[in-house]
Amino acid sequence: MKISWLGHSCFTLESQGYRIILDPFKCVRGFKDISGEVNGVYCSHFHFDHAYTDELTLIEGGKNPFNITEIQTKHDPMGGTLRGGNTVRVFEAEGIRVCHLGDLGHELTEEQKAAIGSPHVLLIPVGGIFTIDPQTAKKVAESLNPTVIIPMHYRLGSLGFEEIAELKEFTSLFPREFVKEAEGSSFTLSQNMENQVLILKAP
Repeated sequence: MKISWLGHSCFTLESQGYRIILDPFKCVRGFKDISGEVNGVYCSHFHFDHAYTDELTLIEGGKNPFNITEIQTKHDPMGGTLRGGNTVRVFEAEGIRVCHLGDLGHELTEEQKAAIGSPHVLLIPVGGIFTIDPQTAKKVAESLNPTVIIPMHYRLGSLGFEEIAELKEFTSLFPREFVKEAEGSSFTLSQNMENQVLILKAP
């Protein structure tokens, strides 16, 4: 399975020639609005920075190889009264499970953790303000025990919303040798991955 980061909380997953996109955005500082052709689109919620589909074209045909589990959560720690709901999704193909937490705004309940299970790859927001903050993100990641943690929804220089936390505020919570930098914005997942926090380069 191939995973690519397009910026902010947007990723593509590709398996058996089938390509899906997660949380396409517009108007995120430093990134181009999302466009292109895909087989499927999945949005965690319907804010502009997670559900911009105007410039996406759906490719007809093809069999979706992903088994998808949806878990309902909230966008804030006040039961959704501030920002509404948020859908966490687990995508499974080729024996690999990838969990995208969307704009999770709280620690997970025991029931939510049980529904998610222990993913091979966890795509987790770490910037705070609109999502869980770096410290809470670390707690959430540890509670799910993924092999690879990929942070998203953070600020890095001129990239990302100005008011949210920088990436280093999350990565500094881990041993330096545990944090790895990918060579590019994409990589191929396998079942024999090393435990790590993986930083994908900006596209």
